[in-house]
Amino acid sequence: MAGHSKWANIQHRKGRQDKLRSKLFSKLAKEITVAAKMGDPDPDKNPRLRLAVKEAKSQSVPKDVIQRAIDKSQAAGGEDFEEIRYEGYGPGGVAVIVEAMTDNRNRTASTVRSTFSKHGGNLGETGSVGFMFERKGEIVYGPDAGDEDAVMEAAIEAGAENVESSEDGHVITCADTDLNEVSTALEATLGESETAKLIWAPTTTTELDFDGAQKLMKLIEVLEDDDDIQRVTANFEISDAVMAELESA
Repeated sequence: MAGHSKWANIQHRKGRQDKLRSKLFSKLAKEITVAAKMGDPDPDKNPRLRLAVKEAKSQSVPKDVIQRAIDKSQAAGGEDFEEIRYEGYGPGGVAVIVEAMTDNRNRTASTVRSTFSKHGGNLGETGSVGFMFERKGEIVYGPDAGDEDAVMEAAIEAGAENVESSEDGHVITCADTDLNEVSTALEATLGESETAKLIWAPTTTTELDFDGAQKLMKLIEVLEDDDDIQRVTANFEISDAVMAELESA
């Protein structure tokens, strides 16, 4: 998602850290509970759970919170969450995918639809924007994992598709079905990654001006604030000049 990491930094600088962190912890815990309920409660025998636990650890979720989330999956009469994907267009014609995990489909659908409408967007049918994205596995390593050539060689050996290296680190992508296998192989050569997760990678992007970027930021913020919504992906592109304007706004 072009520009999203910088965007997240802007949100943090605007003083939303504590609120965002609390919500992030609860969403990561929900993913762990659902993953453990759908498969084996042992992360070593359940690839989805293993990746969920890894993501939680990368965000500094305490071990006892992770264990409680796993234990909750085995409790009788627990909540049943359903995974739902919503698709639509945000301000400026940006394609948006919203991934939700809910125990009340009607409540979540109503909230997502009204949020799109209030913030200059339009919720569409499933598949209305999905063709502009590819489902991929994404594995992130910090710059200390190795130089560009070493990481590229390890990624090729592990069966990855692409590596993007910068001063911030290395982003390795692979087929969605290969994520567990590739991340495990990389750990053997590069050590533990910062994150390993499934993403929606845009195949085309829409550039936004300052006004469009502000409106889209608000839509994403409101969506991400909802407890039922796990993650939001959009295919926006923002120039450095517009990003600077957003940071000073």
